[in-house]
Amino acid sequence: MQLRSHMAASIGKVPNMDAVAIISIFVLAVFVGFEVVSKVSSTLHTPLMSGANAIHGVILVGAIIVADHSETSLELGLSVAAIVLATINMVGGFVVTDRMLEMFKGKSGKSSSNSSGGDK
Repeated sequence: MQLRSHMAASIGKVPNMDAVAIISIFVLAVFVGFEVVSKVSSTLHTPLMSGANAIHGVILVGAIIVADHSETSLELGLSVAAIVLATINMVGGFVVTDRMLEMFKGKSGKSSSNSSGGDK
C-alpha cells in the first residue's frame, strides 16, 4: 500500500515538470521563430517556405502516427482534426510557394520574350 502511494506521488510530479518544460520550450520557440522570420529578406523567403513545407510534412506524419495509436474516440477525433489541419497547412504552403516562384518566372519570361519578339 505504501509503495502504491509513493508511486502515485512520484507520477503526479513528473507531468508537472514536463508541462513546465514543454511550455518553456514552446514560448522560446515562438520568440526565436518570430525573430528569425521577421529578419528574412524577400529573396530568401521562398527557400524558407520550402523548408517550412518540409517541416509541415513531418508534422502530418506525426499526426498520422498519433491517429494510429489512439484508443478512445476523443483521441481519434482530435488526431483526425490534426491530420486535416496539417494537410491544409502543408498544401497551402506549397500553393503559396508555387505562386511566389511563378512571380519570379514571370519577370524573367517577359524580358526574354520581348527581346526575341523584337528580333523577328
